[in-house]
Amino acid sequence: MSAARKLLASPERVLGRSRNGSPKTVVVTGASAGIGRATAHLFGARGDRVALLARGRGGLRAAADDVVAAGGKALPIEVDVTDYEAVDNAATEVESEFGPIDVWVNNAFVAIFAPFTDIDPDEFRRVTDVTYHGYVHGTRAALDRMLPRDHGTIVQVGSALAYRGIPLQSAYCGAKHAMQGFTESLRCELLHERRRVRVTMVQLPGVNTPQFEWALSRMEYAPQPVPPIYSPRVAAQAVVHAADHPHRREYGTGFSAVATMTANKIAPGLLDRYLARTAYDSQQTGHRVGPERPVNLWEPADHEAGSDFGAHGPFSSDAKDRSPQLWLSQRRGAVSAAAAGLLVLGGSLIGKAWRNRS
Repeated sequence: MSAARKLLASPERVLGRSRNGSPKTVVVTGASAGIGRATAHLFGARGDRVALLARGRGGLRAAADDVVAAGGKALPIEVDVTDYEAVDNAATEVESEFGPIDVWVNNAFVAIFAPFTDIDPDEFRRVTDVTYHGYVHGTRAALDRMLPRDHGTIVQVGSALAYRGIPLQSAYCGAKHAMQGFTESLRCELLHERRRVRVTMVQLPGVNTPQFEWALSRMEYAPQPVPPIYSPRVAAQAVVHAADHPHRREYGTGFSAVATMTANKIAPGLLDRYLARTAYDSQQTGHRVGPERPVNLWEPADHEAGSDFGAHGPFSSDAKDRSPQLWLSQRRGAVSAAAAGLLVLGGSLIGKAWRNRS
């Protein structure tokens, strides 16, 4: 079964039409694989017009086919997000083809699995340029078009690692922490100016994406997500929901991500020691890294036609297809109302029992 069919097979595949009932123009960076690929597909399944930005030509073409097969319109654009001029030109092309951009999703990233002292300075800089400056470039290109209309939503795809650094991912964690600070600063500026452009962030857990097949690794064994592992569809659902409900400043996805962020606030020193003992092993499989392993740090691994990695990585058998925490988060108002109702009912019953006893 193809990646597109797997996503379509889920009864949760479409999160409803766009909030105003009409198709939106959506830009997704890093759309050729992984979370970006799954997110683009979900927008397409709602009938939205989806611009897909990424470096890999082969992956882009396959991702565009997924969007069209799902019922949307697709515009694949080959671009490296570290090049601001190229990102800005891509935004111009999107609006020329599809009209004003309603939603911009920043998702493109690269990562390195290695101790900090085993990462060359130019490699560290490359991760920062893609994973941090790429988001800054996308945000700027989006705002230049959204602010004159005072309309639009920017979704930053983040991670629990934006709050809690872990060993072997110093470059990625540093970039995500920077993204968190940048987004908070920007949000305050938009609030100060009373703008109706919204910026929200989705903090994700470990997700089964192809990055673990192509990220540069200097570890003895192949990298893997920190368990529990979630399907890209869960992450995509969180991103699409955030795009539709950008009034919340950020969304935590998965109990593990929320628990990590909470534990870091309560006992960061204890978490330091716990991760020092466990996080090396939890991020590696029992399979040695082979010499044929592709690396996408400088060049895309899915550049040529037919070199499509899809949305899912190699851990599908271990990945969770649903997140109860995400379900509750998406229905926070109803859950809070139900809880309040139960408290009132409980208080009433207790009061009645006390009166009867008296």
